[in-house]
Amino acid sequence: MDTSNLFSLKGRTALITGGSRGIGRMIAEGYLAQGARVYISARKAEACDQTAKELSALGHCISLPADVSTMEGVQALVAAYAKHEDSLDILVNNAGAAWGAPYEEFPESGWDKVVDLNMKSPFFLTQALTPMLKKAATDHLAKVIHIASIDGISVNPWETYSYAASKAGLIHLTKRMALHLAPQRIVVSAIAPGPFASSMNKEARDHAEEVADRVPLRRVGTPEDMAGAAIYLASRAGDYVVGSTLVVDGGCAWGR
Repeated sequence: MDTSNLFSLKGRTALITGGSRGIGRMIAEGYLAQGARVYISARKAEACDQTAKELSALGHCISLPADVSTMEGVQALVAAYAKHEDSLDILVNNAGAAWGAPYEEFPESGWDKVVDLNMKSPFFLTQALTPMLKKAATDHLAKVIHIASIDGISVNPWETYSYAASKAGLIHLTKRMALHLAPQRIVVSAIAPGPFASSMNKEARDHAEEVADRVPLRRVGTPEDMAGAAIYLASRAGDYVVGSTLVVDGGCAWGR
């Protein structure tokens, strides 16, 4: 048994949606440190370009701005990536949105925006990139990693109806997609993060100590926590994890 390269991503390509900030950026940094060529996508081109420029100090990192909430945006991202590579080893479906409103006032727009981006986009982007994933799956497996949430596992105190439903749906979709794609040497899994400092989780970012009091481990997640989980699933170390969701939350999902 040789465990020396279990977590290496040397020579592999990775595409990360929502990669300009927060959890997406944490994963991008981790993959670059393990030797991957990384492509990040985000809706805001300027932010995406700036992050790629900063991360280029660590390795090969290219900005591919796109809005994957629409089918047109999905196709545009696939076309942009194909100009750089002819295969794809790792796809991280991280782009997401949240919406909170009282039950009586919750709008259709807050439903459609969140469910489309959080659940529909990961499916159709993966579908569009499947030929490139299959092409990469030669002497190693290709990987698809969905970024879900502990809000898809247990109920939080906030009225984020479409967010909770979409993340629960994504966790189940992970299982269904995994069964179809595993025979094609494409392994699908997911990560359910708890509180990590990000623009989406401003509470964990701006009130870390207060949030930490509600975490059994008594701290919010760090970039290393997220990078470690994502590297594990993307590398040889995670090859036998098929259709499962890895909970990375310091114990929050079970304690609230």
